[in-house]
Amino acid sequence: MTPTETIAAIRADARFQVACDRLRADHDRTVTDVVTLTEIPSPPFGEEKRAAAYLEMLRAHGLEQVEQDEIGNVMGLRRGFGNGDILVVAAHLDTVFPAGTDVRVRREGTKLFAPGVSDDTWSLAVNLAFIRALDAAGIRTRHDLLFVGDVGEEGLGDLRGIRHLFAKGRHRERIRAFLTVDSPEVERIVSGGVGSRRYRVTFRGPGGHSYAAFGLVNPMYAMAEATRALAAVPVPQSPPTTHCVSVVSGGTSINAIANAVTIEVDLRSASAAELERLDTRFLEIVNEAVATENAARSTASGAITAEIARVGDRPAGETPEGMPIRSLAAAAVAAEGYAPHFEFSSTDANVPMSLGIPALKIGAGGRGGRAHSLEEWLDVEPEESLRGMRTSLAAILALAEMEQVG
Repeated sequence: MTPTETIAAIRADARFQVACDRLRADHDRTVTDVVTLTEIPSPPFGEEKRAAAYLEMLRAHGLEQVEQDEIGNVMGLRRGFGNGDILVVAAHLDTVFPAGTDVRVRREGTKLFAPGVSDDTWSLAVNLAFIRALDAAGIRTRHDLLFVGDVGEEGLGDLRGIRHLFAKGRHRERIRAFLTVDSPEVERIVSGGVGSRRYRVTFRGPGGHSYAAFGLVNPMYAMAEATRALAAVPVPQSPPTTHCVSVVSGGTSINAIANAVTIEVDLRSASAAELERLDTRFLEIVNEAVATENAARSTASGAITAEIARVGDRPAGETPEGMPIRSLAAAAVAAEGYAPHFEFSSTDANVPMSLGIPALKIGAGGRGGRAHSLEEWLDVEPEESLRGMRTSLAAILALAEMEQVG
């Protein structure tokens, strides 16, 4: 069958309708789950409390091998009837918000407002709803479904949860495909992983009085030269490639030559080759800026040095056009009347994409906005939410090969 025919057959199956009816009946429960989980803080590198709660939720849903791995991911297996291959259905536990952020949910009509409510707590709740719907309908799949709540997707987490799943996880040899459910919108399918290199560079020098020691090398000038030079680096629009000096800190007083100043830098590209070129050029720029400042002013009290620490390294990758996972996901989206489009982003799917494993980012249903802000919101209006849930559930069943009856 073509992808369109496969999705049509799933949607026409009476068991799929039973599953959709259960999603509708459980909508209030799903909303309650997202509120409960959102109000459990899950800051970067501090996902433990939410992970513990989600582990118990997975356990209550009757999955097999419910466990937490060494790095903090929680997961459970819904057994298929086939040869033991696995389709991962993941959502990330962490948010971008630091410890101490007020994560209480405020409700206005069908909208929920709270940091992290749509990115990605809604997906955690929706994945639980999928499990309940499959069980209520008695749907079996050829491939096992591994539902994962993973750590470290955001920021300097550097995808550590999914890296571990594929590098050391007990199921790694059997994973045949991967879906991360991340954000509400189902029409935006991420098929390309934007790679990134992130650096923290500290320029150091002798420091001194701004007047009495004038003429000594100044790490602030070396930093400024490096920043200026990076800003002048041309990058292609296709594949999309970017650079950004995003954080600057250092110095002690307005009347003192700094003895240390630090920048944090984000380099990105949809192409591994372009990212490598940009990375190489940036490291050259840092060394050139140090040499320029040491040549421009006195090093009698000490020279400028640069300490370079790579603090993030997300692999680039792509699930290319023509792969069945893309065609099935697009057919599921189109079947609900959405216009599917594929895009590049940085998600947990970067890791399997870089390994050549078919992977996508799909949506959980509904609408959201202001992600990564304190005014992040999620609209849980039932009809739009359920429409999106049906879309992603059909895609999951197509990829896991729903058992055909009759």
